[in-house]
Amino acid sequence: MTRKNEIKENQGIVKSIRNFVVEIEFYDDNGVEIGEVLQMEEMPEISLVVISSSKYDKCFFCASLNEVYHITNGAVFNRKNEIVKVPSGSGVLGRVFDIFGNDIDGLGELKIDRYEELLNKKENFYTGRINHKEGSIIETGVKVIDVFSPLMGGRKVGLFGGAGVGKTVLLSEILHNVINRNKDKYVSIFSGIGERTREGQELFEELKRTGVMQNSSLIFGPMGSNPTVRYLTGYAGVALAKYFRDVESKNVLFLVDNMFRFAQAGNELFLLMDQISSEDGYQASLVSQIADIHENLINNDTNTITTIEAIYVPADDIFDPAVQEVFGYLDSSILLSRDVYREGRYPAVDVLQSDSSLISPEMVGSYHYNVVLKTKSLLRDAVSIERIVTLVGLSELSDNDRQIYERANKLKNYLTQYFYTTEKQTGRKGVFVPLEVALKDIEGIINGEYDEISEDKFMFIGSCEELKKQETE
Repeated sequence: MTRKNEIKENQGIVKSIRNFVVEIEFYDDNGVEIGEVLQMEEMPEISLVVISSSKYDKCFFCASLNEVYHITNGAVFNRKNEIVKVPSGSGVLGRVFDIFGNDIDGLGELKIDRYEELLNKKENFYTGRINHKEGSIIETGVKVIDVFSPLMGGRKVGLFGGAGVGKTVLLSEILHNVINRNKDKYVSIFSGIGERTREGQELFEELKRTGVMQNSSLIFGPMGSNPTVRYLTGYAGVALAKYFRDVESKNVLFLVDNMFRFAQAGNELFLLMDQISSEDGYQASLVSQIADIHENLINNDTNTITTIEAIYVPADDIFDPAVQEVFGYLDSSILLSRDVYREGRYPAVDVLQSDSSLISPEMVGSYHYNVVLKTKSLLRDAVSIERIVTLVGLSELSDNDRQIYERANKLKNYLTQYFYTTEKQTGRKGVFVPLEVALKDIEGIINGEYDEISEDKFMFIGSCEELKKQETE
């Protein structure tokens, strides 16, 4: 065991070990930076990254990038005088890897051109006016998304939902559709934080099958990884997105699955660092960590980062503090409902609970705006009528209420859709529905153009044109 007076300049000694968090006391704390990498003197393959200062003089909390079994009190760590980095460059496109640059796709060693720092890198905020690239709708082909919570260049969209309601499937479909139709306009960076390895494998296979993978880069810190790796995977995805925006001059589609798991990994680490947790059990630094991710996902003068993130809602509690913390950074929020899922309507989006600041005449145009207002008004009216139907039955409704109720059901059925990314599971061919078609169909349902067609006919159709063809056959 090394004594404190034996450590040298640019060295630190282990003061305490708290699971994946190691407290290091340095010879001299001048110049020690957050995000700096340390190597164990006896076993250089064991590394730590400086995360936070300790309450003791010259002491810092460091997170282990590997296992901690070989670390003992008194062990010496050497400063590398560099910030933790992730591989980047054009060689990461078409590849699946982790924050260390290890390939996960079985395609061999990555061709690494350069590295990007993950932590302690300040962003120069873009304060210019929104340009045409940011202001246009990026069509996803998913009716319920494009109409009610549209994706726009340079904006942020969140997919909220509990376990098993289809967040990852919806995220994968958006990635597939946008990149497949904009191969020359976008590169996609997918940051998989704390999710199942199986889901990552399925996404990779689907993107490879459809030819989208060549314009995508997937970086994973799966559920089985230690919390340091999961935590840094969020920052790694941001670093890659910024590289392609600034160096390659590309518009970037940045996808995160799952932002809640990022907050959870941070919670696992920071509660071991003497932070007093809040009443809800989360770390005191939760606000700054969520902010650090989102405030780096901004646009420069020529290129954009368009963000789509899945947010797990624990126990279906939308008021969970980690979930609520994300809302403030989003332009559109899409809530996937377990009740809608149980009704067999996929994607299981609750239109009335979803919201978007982009739905305004200035952003989407008067026609789109008015269709959304009429739709939500109809669905809200149908909610109270549905309670009456549950109590006394459909036959007791007035003609006007019956009309509202039936049109609302047709509308909800119309918003269901088969996906390209689930063709193997459903045996049904996926469909891309242009926004113009979706708006016209929804307006037609609201105005009664399809009152003579039963509501079950609207389930999982692409457009109402299919119904007209069925009627003539």
